[in-house]
Amino acid sequence: MPVGIYSGGVIVLAVLLFINAAFNAIVWPQFYKRVARDPRARDAEGRATAFLTVHTILIALALALAAASVIAGIAALTGAL
Repeated sequence: MPVGIYSGGVIVLAVLLFINAAFNAIVWPQFYKRVARDPRARDAEGRATAFLTVHTILIALALALAAASVIAGIAALTGAL
């Protein structure tokens, strides 16, 4: 690797991506627990409602973005970006 590959901008980018990933990984699973316990999550017969389905999809997307942030942060630090 060339000397100086870790310029300040790349390090800041990687740190922001890792912070984003950590936030998403910590916050969204806890939010899912609250959504799943919400009375609007299930109908009278116990089936998942649109409320639960939509929130589950949104949380899954947020966790996928967290994974992408980790990958992008590692790529930035290894010089792949």
